[in-house]
Amino acid sequence: MPNTLVPPAGPQRTLALAQLTNSVGDGAYYVTSALYFTHVVGLAPARVGLGLTLAWAVGSLVGVPLGRLADRRGPRGTAVLLALATGLAVASFLVVRGFVPFVIAACAYASAQSGLAAARQALLAGLVSAGERTGLLAHLQSTLNAGLAVGAGLGGLALRAGTRSAYLGVFALDAVSFLVCAGLLVRLPSVRGVQVRKAGGLGVLRDRPYVVVTLLNTVLLLRMPLLSLGLPLWIAERTDAPTWLVSALFVLNTGAVMVFQVRTARGITGLASATRAVRRSGWIMLAACAVFALSAGASPWVAVGALVVGAVLQVAAEMGQSAGSWQLSFDLAPADRVGEYQGFFGTGVTVARTMGPLVLTSLLLEWGTPGWLLLGGATVVASYAMGPAARRAAGTGRETDEDEDEAGAVNRQPALAS
Repeated sequence: MPNTLVPPAGPQRTLALAQLTNSVGDGAYYVTSALYFTHVVGLAPARVGLGLTLAWAVGSLVGVPLGRLADRRGPRGTAVLLALATGLAVASFLVVRGFVPFVIAACAYASAQSGLAAARQALLAGLVSAGERTGLLAHLQSTLNAGLAVGAGLGGLALRAGTRSAYLGVFALDAVSFLVCAGLLVRLPSVRGVQVRKAGGLGVLRDRPYVVVTLLNTVLLLRMPLLSLGLPLWIAERTDAPTWLVSALFVLNTGAVMVFQVRTARGITGLASATRAVRRSGWIMLAACAVFALSAGASPWVAVGALVVGAVLQVAAEMGQSAGSWQLSFDLAPADRVGEYQGFFGTGVTVARTMGPLVLTSLLLEWGTPGWLLLGGATVVASYAMGPAARRAAGTGRETDEDEDEAGAVNRQPALAS
């Protein structure tokens, strides 16, 4: 893998540009949407939260059949249509003026986003060899963070202006970003759909070992709301550290992922190296939790030091777990059902975002240090369970990445359309 933040020219770079384009729009949307829905649309905060929870629940269910559609009809065309649908859903927020229309628009947005993620993963699997996928996903993650950072800056300008026009401009920007994303995706080579073998009405849910791997990954993903919710509340309620540290830790995390995610993923080439990375990340996350806990009751600058060290450990664990889970999610999916399986694997993110705030606030704010240690301990247990679960899902006890790479190159590469 080249030692660069820019992926190689060709389909990989086009995929990265598509990721960058819509992540800029999403970054602006994320920092302004809550205030837009409450201050401009006039919805109560509780209704906004309820509507978004319902929407992402629907999106997590719809992602699997949309991923299956990408497998059958071809991932490029499906991804282009879903990018256009996402842009249309975002644009519909511009005319929403009540709770029911808001829920309908939010469900359309979440469903299109979930399906788009699955279709793009299937497209990536069809365009990139098995040995290059995790490296490309690392590039895409770095690109995502860069785009979100730029978009968040643009959203901050809208927040500073505080006008209706500024908010509407952000949503228009996000809608256009998905149109541009669709234009980039359509330039990629087409990947033929495959004849999916009949698997029964439950589809991927019949593959119980893969379901177990997905559930274990969901436990590991419960750390996702840590930077946005858990640590800010911990810093404000349990430490004497200054509140500006919340922003500094977010910048630290984003910058580290941009710079080091590709390097972290470099040695992950198969099931064995992926499960080792996940296992190692579990121990690092436990160390991060223990260090975070030390910040309670300490002097302000000792608390700052502990929180910064903890944040460094946390982002290291995050990058290792992400890279390992990417490899597992592809290697364990049948070659003719990558989109369907990726749609299901992606529901772990939705569940973590939905349950994570409740879990983290209960553990950290109510239990304090024991809560931090329980969170870290659960991560270690899930990370160690991932190895046996992945080997069972693979249907083999093999431990060598060389065998895995050969099997991936022969069996898991969908054909390009001529």
